[in-house]
Amino acid sequence: MAGFWTLEDAGRVLRRPTATDDKYSRGVVGIRTGSDAYPGAAVLGVEAAWRAGVGMVRYLGPQRAAHLVLARRPETVTADGRVQAWVIGSGTDAATRPHDETAALRGILSGPHPVVVDAGALDLARGAPAPRIVTPHAGEHARLRSALGLDPDVADSDDDRAAAAHETAAALGATVVLKGAVTIVAQPDGWTVRVAAGTPWLATAGTGDVLAGVIGAVVAGGEARREAGSGDAQRGPDVATGVWLHGRAATLAAAALGPAGGPITALDVAAALPKAVAEVLAAL
Repeated sequence: MAGFWTLEDAGRVLRRPTATDDKYSRGVVGIRTGSDAYPGAAVLGVEAAWRAGVGMVRYLGPQRAAHLVLARRPETVTADGRVQAWVIGSGTDAATRPHDETAALRGILSGPHPVVVDAGALDLARGAPAPRIVTPHAGEHARLRSALGLDPDVADSDDDRAAAAHETAAALGATVVLKGAVTIVAQPDGWTVRVAAGTPWLATAGTGDVLAGVIGAVVAGGEARREAGSGDAQRGPDVATGVWLHGRAATLAAAALGPAGGPITALDVAAALPKAVAEVLAAL
């Protein structure tokens, strides 16, 4: 049975910046998300990555989305360059994706850097050589399993979901983040944890885009530490910590509205991320 990821576990992943850090040593995440139909996904993912404490965010995406990103976060870099992790697919639709965009995404998925593959890019994850972190909800997971030749029907129990996520991870050769009230993080080697730091108020549009940005930011930070020779070789803890921060931020945002919580938006979750990070660092 997979155990639960905790604040103490997250504390073994996150670290405070020091006087010797720069934006590259804190991690650079590249984000290629959003579309003309769903430009807000780009804004949400970029906002979340910044709020999670990454050193730099590069946004490469449609012009309309880029304008909205810069209006919200002018510190975002919109030129290509060095990255340590990628986030792709949020706010896109594989059925309407232009050929040149497909080629660009395949290029990212052929590179050496870890890629958080969300939503409309999940169809490109199979067989790609880059280290991948796929983030399906239940329906997307069923379609992914069908494409892999696995049984798409997964029982609702957390034990069954964890077993299926591990099977998917092994078949795909990638880390799987199976989203739900309890989110499962599974690696191909069998490393599997559950994350239940969230709140039912989290079930609202755009929070998956925030999740992808948070995971990308934490993974980029982990890659920066590995480049410096001070990080764990395993990527799963970085991913689980990103999921935990997302859930904790949602809980904090809802709790700020009263003892029973209250309705929150995806931007509310992103805005609460610094407090979630600070809680982890204060417990070290």
